[in-house]
Amino acid sequence: MAQAIRPLLPALADEIIAAVGSIPAYQRPLEGDFGVGVRAGVEAALTHLVLEIEAGGPVPRSDVYRRLGRGEMRAGRSLDALLGAYRAGARVTWRRVARACEERGIAPATLYLLAESIFAYIDVLSAESAEGYALEQTRSAGELEMARRRLVRLLVRDPPAELEMVELAAREAGWELPRQLTAVAIEVPAGTALRLPAGAIAERAGEVLCLIVPDPLAPGRQSQIEATLRGAGFRAGVGTTVAWRQAALSFARARAALALALARAEPLVSADEHTGELLLAADPVLAAEFAAAQLAPLGDLSAGGRERLTTTLAVWLDEQGRLAAVAARLGVHPQTVRYRVERLRELFGAQLDDPDGRFWLALALRVAQTPAAGTGSGADA
Repeated sequence: MAQAIRPLLPALADEIIAAVGSIPAYQRPLEGDFGVGVRAGVEAALTHLVLEIEAGGPVPRSDVYRRLGRGEMRAGRSLDALLGAYRAGARVTWRRVARACEERGIAPATLYLLAESIFAYIDVLSAESAEGYALEQTRSAGELEMARRRLVRLLVRDPPAELEMVELAAREAGWELPRQLTAVAIEVPAGTALRLPAGAIAERAGEVLCLIVPDPLAPGRQSQIEATLRGAGFRAGVGTTVAWRQAALSFARARAALALALARAEPLVSADEHTGELLLAADPVLAAEFAAAQLAPLGDLSAGGRERLTTTLAVWLDEQGRLAAVAARLGVHPQTVRYRVERLRELFGAQLDDPDGRFWLALALRVAQTPAAGTGSGADA
């Protein structure tokens, strides 16, 4: 049988290559590395098949089929196209070989075994190519992931990276720089897998995972981001929507929002919805000192008296001095409110009648009630 097949190999290789050319993915001139690779693969398969027939069993062979699988992945063709080429080659081989063996008078039973062997052989080659394809996919995915992580680092760098450097990194990462983006800071333990929203890229920044989400204002995008973060069960801060060149600013605000989420034990805080609190939290020590200075007139009171007057002052400011409304909210008699307000006037003087003075007192009270305001004089106030 081997003697019948071997003389067919040169012409058979040409016929197989012609059959492969009928497959859409390979309808191109067999030139350069592509043509060399196709012919080498066909000739190696045919030669090795004959060697195994002669040996009556497996014969060591080169790694050409795994390399073919890797090459198809790099070329951007599907694995199905390569496996289709193998099947086309098997059909051509069987037709030509069967005819030659019949002319030699080889028994039909032996031909049936030969048919099984040819298609089993193609299955082996297909499996090796599939393995090579998968290995190349893994390698490529790993390189792409590294490139995208590097891109995140460049986007949120402060001071900003050079424009050309970011654009080059984006091309290497296969990630189109969007017109707008949002950075998200997530408290995720190292090594924890997180399913990212479509198109998002991520990288760790110390103890925090930095997530860059493109086109956050697209329809349904915000709800998708929130569903991803809430579903993950981690605390997160969502930064403001900015142009991609301001990604570092969005991430800084995302980290501030995350700090607020941690202080309040909330799962998710958006910078856009808590700009006032973030402004106060930008310098918590200064904010605490400010609150302590503004509320200093209450400092000499007993703990109980300070608490009552602080609460009354906060409600009185909220209700714009309406005694009945203040009394209803505090659950006390209006006369009690009147007495407390008179006491506050003794402590704060004309500040209670000055619009700016009332504003700063309200702000100081808000700082004193914020967990992120810190400890010490601000918290005591």
